[in-house]
Formats: sequence, C-alpha cells, structure tokens
Amino acid sequence: MKFTVLTLFPEIPRAFFESSIMAKAVEKGIIAYDLVNIRDFAFDRHHTCDDAPYGGGAGQLLLPEPLGLALDSVEAYKKTKHVIYVTPSGKPFTQQKAVQLSQKDEIVLVCGRYEGIDQRIIDSYVDEEISIGDYVMSSGELAATVIVDSVYRLVDGVITRESLEEESFSDNLLEYPQYTRPNVYKGMEVPAVLSSGNHEKIRKWRLEKSIQKTLRNRPDLIQKARMTGTLTQEAEKMIEELTGFVSYKNDRKKSRKLRSIQIKLDKKEK
Repeated sequence: MKFTVLTLFPEIPRAFFESSIMAKAVEKGIIAYDLVNIRDFAFDRHHTCDDAPYGGGAGQLLLPEPLGLALDSVEAYKKTKHVIYVTPSGKPFTQQKAVQLSQKDEIVLVCGRYEGIDQRIIDSYVDEEISIGDYVMSSGELAATVIVDSVYRLVDGVITRESLEEESFSDNLLEYPQYTRPNVYKGMEVPAVLSSGNHEKIRKWRLEKSIQKTLRNRPDLIQKARMTGTLTQEAEKMIEELTGFVSYKNDRKKSRKLRSIQIKLDKKEK
C-alpha cells in the first residue's frame, strides 16, 4: 500500500514515516510513501501558494494552480488513486472508514493550510473529504498523519491479526483494562483472575470490563452495536445487569446515584 501526502511542510509527516512500526513496514516493503512539497510547483521565486479568497473574509486559501500541478505530478486523476482532502468540514473519520481505506492500493492525502483550498481542486480531484474531529487545527499535516496511522496498521503484515481483533471499536466496544508487572504498584494489585490461568474466566472478565468501560465513556457505542447486531447474547445479558448505570448517565438530579453505582463497579473490579 502507498500513501502520498501533498503538503507545504513535508518535514512534519516525514518524521512519522521514518519512525517506529511504520519505518519497519516501509523497510519490509509492506508500505510505501511519497511526500510532495506543494511549493515546488509555485510559479514565482517566493514559492507563493496562497492568496485572499474571492468575496472577502479573513485568512488565505491555497492557490489552485500549484496544488493542481502537484496532484497531476502524482497522477491523482487516475482511478487507482483515492484522493482525500483532510478538512474540519469533511465526514467524520471512524474505525470503519479506516478499515475501508486499508483496502485501497494508494491513498493521496491533501493537507490544507490557512482557510483551506480552492473548491475547484475539490471538484476536480478529491474523492472524499474527511474530518478527524469537531475541532479546527492550523494545518492538515497532523490530521493526515492520524488517518495514515489508523489505516496502515490494518494492512496485512503490519500488526498481528489477533492484536487488531481485541482493540477498541473492533466490535463497537472499548478495550478492557490492561495490566503488566509488577503485581502490586502503589498498593494496587493486578486483578487475581488475570493470573489464574483460567482462560474462560479471563475472557468473561475482559468482556465485562469492556462493557463497563463503554457504558461509562461511550454509551452511544452500545446502541450502535445493537443496531449492527455485533453484540452477543452474553454481552447483552451483562449490559442488562448494568442498565441502572446507563439510566443515570446524563441525569444531573440523580448524579449521586450515578456516583454510587460507579463506586460499586470500581469495587467489583478490585
């Protein structure tokens, strides 16, 4: 799989591609990448790549000519290339989208800057606009790197399939708590079940903790899991036992009750 990143600041994503697991994936030939500096396609000696928007308003926009030439240089117009413009106004990025993108042969990411890019570039080249969250960043380089990091690790050969299957969002539940040595840290012991050697008890404990964490932090994922049919009967039964917790989740008048239930869950974990 190949990632091509069009940016005004290639040094930002370069560090990511040359580090850690990504560097190993590149060395093995599983992942390839190309960093294209949009400034190389500017017309003037100052390498100007931005100008004021028509109609007035604050900020600058990336000029269509340099960006268009940069896209042409990587043959972004070909159907084999999937072009993504990273922007706060795009569709929300999810784990499901990451899985879909991991099946592509080559992804071309356009990093915006300032107030964004000329709409004509979007109309001519971009296959989809993606947002990594409901907030605004100063540039698209970090957001593009987030997408790359979420996608490349799903490509066969980068990370073991077993590790991916147990991660958060793999079944619309958050991942269970994890522990390592020492057994006692600042008076807190690792749950005994994890060193019991009983794999079935460990599996059930992890499922229960995963459900509890999801109920606390992302109850919306439970509804999503039910809609998609990814919850097992065993998981549904555990959720039913904890529905009292859910019912008080967003009720200020019953915040004390919520806290007492949280305390009970915490004690049960110990």
